[in-house]
Amino acid sequence: MTPWSNSLSFCGIGVSLDRAPASGLGDAHQQGYAHRVKAAVIQLNSGGDLFANRTAAEEQVRAAAAAGAKLVVMPEKWPVLSSDEETRTLAEPLEGPSMLLAANLAQELAIDLIAGSFAEVLPNSERLANTSVHFGPDGRRKAVYRKIHLFDADVGGRVYRESDAFRAGNRPVLSTLADGTVAGMAICFDLRFPDLFQNLADHGAEVMVLPAAFTKTTTDAHWEVLLRARAIENGVHVVAANQDGRDGADRPAGGRSMIVGPWGEVLVECPPGKGFALTDLDPAARHDARKALPVAALRRDQANLDPMRGLEQ
Repeated sequence: MTPWSNSLSFCGIGVSLDRAPASGLGDAHQQGYAHRVKAAVIQLNSGGDLFANRTAAEEQVRAAAAAGAKLVVMPEKWPVLSSDEETRTLAEPLEGPSMLLAANLAQELAIDLIAGSFAEVLPNSERLANTSVHFGPDGRRKAVYRKIHLFDADVGGRVYRESDAFRAGNRPVLSTLADGTVAGMAICFDLRFPDLFQNLADHGAEVMVLPAAFTKTTTDAHWEVLLRARAIENGVHVVAANQDGRDGADRPAGGRSMIVGPWGEVLVECPPGKGFALTDLDPAARHDARKALPVAALRRDQANLDPMRGLEQ
């Protein structure tokens, strides 16, 4: 494939808009900012076959690393994405074989690997956790985030009740990449809760990593809009890896894995099918966006007061 600007997609031709936020704001490029991090999103079609899912995931992670990726983000529930019954049967502990595979890949390929998420068996609990793990280039576990907002919704003619099998996490998580970039961790339905992303950004997040299995219905309607909104609101890059196609319970996911820049531009996007998309994350672009729109500095506590009704004093 031929690179377009700073982007390259191996699941199709990537397009980088690479726009500056506004004229005259490029001074960050002359101020010695950290080098660009090459990031990749992995797009899969996971189902109920653990071996097939692991094989496909490993293949795409290796390909992304071979293309130069230093940060790789996998999609939600990549080891098994199926019915509650099958998910419970195939769930693993934190030190199980799927996370061991991810740790070994991170170490062998010398990458920061956000190992999507998996169904984690919790001690003393009948319910599972939807857990995302960051492995550093040394293969060591750097952070563990358990999904806070569970997907209980009725969309596309289907009823989804993630809370039937999963227990919500209770703490936001930041992690630090090998180059010092701070990453905020979130999973799928978390995307609809801007306060989580604001909290992560307020505590230093520069890049948001989002494994997902967004439904086809909500991908078509909301996925890009929400990703771009979270990027714009916080002046961050958003690296979002989605599932694509029908899972083991015949539920369709919508694909369109993408990386969004801090000005809300879609830097690269995967077309349908398994694969990955690759582009650079420029720290100067984050600086420029935040300088142009210093939202965090201008936020006022009064906005959170109980609103008046009409003319009441």
